[in-house]
Amino acid sequence: MPEPTGPLARPRVESADRELGVRHPVLSHGFVALIDYMGNDDAIVQAARVSYGKGTKTARDDRGLIRYLLRHRHTTPFEMVEYKFLVRLPIFVARQWVRHRTASLNEVSARYSVVEDEYEVPPADEVRHQSTRNRQGRGDPLSPEIVSAFQGDLERVSKDAYASYRRALEAGVARETARLLLPVAYYTQWYWKTDLHNLFHFLLLRLDPHAQEEIRLFAAQVDRLARLVCPVAFEAFEEFQLHGLALTRREQVALRALLEGRTPTEACAHAGLELARADGQPLTTGEGPEFLEKLERLRAAR
Repeated sequence: MPEPTGPLARPRVESADRELGVRHPVLSHGFVALIDYMGNDDAIVQAARVSYGKGTKTARDDRGLIRYLLRHRHTTPFEMVEYKFLVRLPIFVARQWVRHRTASLNEVSARYSVVEDEYEVPPADEVRHQSTRNRQGRGDPLSPEIVSAFQGDLERVSKDAYASYRRALEAGVARETARLLLPVAYYTQWYWKTDLHNLFHFLLLRLDPHAQEEIRLFAAQVDRLARLVCPVAFEAFEEFQLHGLALTRREQVALRALLEGRTPTEACAHAGLELARADGQPLTTGEGPEFLEKLERLRAAR
């Protein structure tokens, strides 16, 4: 492909440009802001076609190529698009977010700055029992008395902790040491930069219904802003990844049995997908129940 000559115009997306620097609220004191981006849908197409020249240029051809790339997991062209966000979020959400290591991150340091008196108290409908199916998640509602007591304790602990933090600072305790007094309900802030391929992976995990509600709310804002830059790529992401359905080898065997007229229970037994423990009690997690969940998704598909 011939080398470009002359000055290059940076790809711009007007709808994304209007959002640059705009802080979109999340939770009580948090926000997500798109700070900058590099590339757009055209950058993905350009990278994919670099080996054989310009090729076709129509919007239909470009859309078809992007969908082909994502469908067949040719991910490198998606790394040509990058995003930079400014995010303010509770520390307990940040500790989940930072697990996505394929990004550049620069967080405000409580060694240099005094932490603001802002902490998160979840709304009443988000204070729930431990889930019986998801060891990490929430389940059924709790009584109003228990919810109120929890919220009150969180308010009290947070206020007492911040008061102790301020006393420590005023007494001369170094900021890097005084911060140990603060609970994970308090807020932090960072710049987060990632490419589109890794952003898709982040969204696939953090928009999932099994993800914690608080990080799902942040992920939804990131999704809304990022798709302004690459609407065609996000259309493909929704089709093939976010709302796609993968089947394991055993699940394929079970599905074949269903097509041959067996019941779901019979199909799972035929494929070796267990639905009950050795004592006969039904399983709530595992490969068998997960396959039945996939069948429910297929029935609900429109």
